[in-house]
Amino acid sequence: MGSAEKIIPWAELKAWREGVRERGLKLAVTNGCFDILHAGHVVYLENARKEADLLLVGVDSDASVRAIKGPGRPVNTQENRARVLAALESVDAVCIFEGIGAMGFLQEVMPDVYVKGGDYTLETIVQEERRFMESAGIRIVLPPGVPGLSTTSTLEKLAQKF
Repeated sequence: MGSAEKIIPWAELKAWREGVRERGLKLAVTNGCFDILHAGHVVYLENARKEADLLLVGVDSDASVRAIKGPGRPVNTQENRARVLAALESVDAVCIFEGIGAMGFLQEVMPDVYVKGGDYTLETIVQEERRFMESAGIRIVLPPGVPGLSTTSTLEKLAQKF
């Protein structure tokens, strides 16, 4: 399957999820900006993939990234970010979603497992999302991150060099 086929339009996400459920497969999801992919992302996604049969990555829309990260972001468009993620072996599917935070995405897909980056703890993830996942029986996994690797630090290094 090519990377383009791994990108699921929002309107088709519920039906895709039902197909996964009907096949008896466990689904892990994660989400984020993934603006400039780096080794920390790769390790994180590989670890997330180990938590279930399939890994779905929710990609924040361009408008969401601007609201979260500020002007000048994202560097790469949502379509480009989704395509790069879809090309990774550890990623089974990608979906672009709107809105600040993952609540709408989580409610739409109802995963078995939610994986959040190593820079988060149960206390620092969005508590509304945490309560929803706990009440829905969604397992929350917080794998360790790779120290010193982030898109922000990469952009800061580029700014210093140029």
